[in-house]
Amino acid sequence: MFRRLLLNCLWITLAIAAIISILWLFGIKMPGKNISTAAELSPAEIILREELRVDVQKIAGEIGERNMDRYPQLRAAADFIEKSFSSAGLQPRRDTYQINNLPCHNIETEIHGTFPQIIVVGAHYDSVLGAPGANDNGSGIAAVLALARRFVKKQPIQTLRFVAFVNEEPPYFQTSQMGSLVYASRCKARGDQISAMISLETIGYFSDASGSQIYPSPLLGAFYPKVGNFIGFVGNIGSRRLVRRALSTFRRAERLPSEGAAVPAFIPGVAWSDHWSFWQQGYPAIMITDTAPFRYPHYHAPADTPDKLNYDRFALVVSGLENVIEDLVAKAR
Repeated sequence: MFRRLLLNCLWITLAIAAIISILWLFGIKMPGKNISTAAELSPAEIILREELRVDVQKIAGEIGERNMDRYPQLRAAADFIEKSFSSAGLQPRRDTYQINNLPCHNIETEIHGTFPQIIVVGAHYDSVLGAPGANDNGSGIAAVLALARRFVKKQPIQTLRFVAFVNEEPPYFQTSQMGSLVYASRCKARGDQISAMISLETIGYFSDASGSQIYPSPLLGAFYPKVGNFIGFVGNIGSRRLVRRALSTFRRAERLPSEGAAVPAFIPGVAWSDHWSFWQQGYPAIMITDTAPFRYPHYHAPADTPDKLNYDRFALVVSGLENVIEDLVAKAR
């Protein structure tokens, strides 16, 4: 009996070790050289930093809380995004659906490529009930606007599409009324060839304090740093190739510490944004994030105000993402 128990324990230990090894090799071990500290801003990144600051202040400071319970503010945010795209020389389009007889708008704009494949860069512009949503997700929307401005005069091989999604937050999160799910479903129905989707979700908060970063499970915590000074690239198993390529490109610029994970979607946090909607339609998609509730002390709180963001590091994220998008649109799949 004792020998059988010992053998069982041995097999269980070996199985756990095998699972951990597979997780490390295929989901956590990432290409490229990581750095330990943030770089100094270049002159172009200083301009970008102020641009991001102005847009976050407009979205979360002036407009403030914006959701179906604050419908005039939600509409004002949509108008601001549409005007920002237009001012950049782009032609925005409203992708509209109804909730309780009120129109809800995903707002898209497109830079046409020579091939039919499409890269989608998106973020949600609504905020959770009771919060002005500076980091969640004014930061993501400010980044989408800044990136759109920087690509407007470029001619990509793949089509580049920037999208602001409505109704990501509860009670619509991961339901049929979630704006990005409505949008992704319509893309699939009309046969859009989306080769990659990048969701920008809560990307403006960083900390150098010990213990400032936590994780949804002790197992993940064993592989990643305890200091929240990095930006995360997150995907499911099916998006592993996209995670690795995007992170490798980001790391080549050596601007900001970064971590990556291509792990099962059931792990808490992995599917918590608009990339989830594209997974439902079979598209490869990743989330770029500062890890939100696993780091940010003001997550989904009234204190999520524009002054809480680290705009220097936020600018380094967006600057690095410009390189990532440039690489993705440069080749047809």
